[in-house]
Amino acid sequence: MNLKEIKEMINLMNEHGLMELEIEKDGMRIKLKKASSEQPAISGPIIVEKEKIQEVRPKEEIRQIETAAPKTIEIKAPMVGTFYRAPSPESPPYVEKGQIISAGDVICIIEAMKLMNEIKSEIKGKIVDILVDNAEPVEFGQPIFLVEVM
Repeated sequence: MNLKEIKEMINLMNEHGLMELEIEKDGMRIKLKKASSEQPAISGPIIVEKEKIQEVRPKEEIRQIETAAPKTIEIKAPMVGTFYRAPSPESPPYVEKGQIISAGDVICIIEAMKLMNEIKSEIKGKIVDILVDNAEPVEFGQPIFLVEVM
């Protein structure tokens, strides 16, 4: 569940005058409960995921955490196909862990229907992790690289 879905649940509660709402989806259970005048207010909804309890933080606190930690994003496969790290078996890989990349750099190839498609980076950053093994099939939208944005 993402923040948009949680906001929709809160709006649903407000529209129908609900004091409590509990939903389970994709192995995650969320329980939203409005504070009454007899109970102390909770700083945010409580998310229960696989027996772990985690309190959702206020937006201000999230912004502080984001600015303190380096921002990492996933580069996702733009198509279904076979992932290759290098242009040929004898060639070195396009990128390695720890390497700095720029927007427009070729980072891998995805073979689809016997066509070799060069995948280029759209951001500048540092390769933190390569999430797919060479010559493995990938799905559309599957994360293939983890990059620390610069």
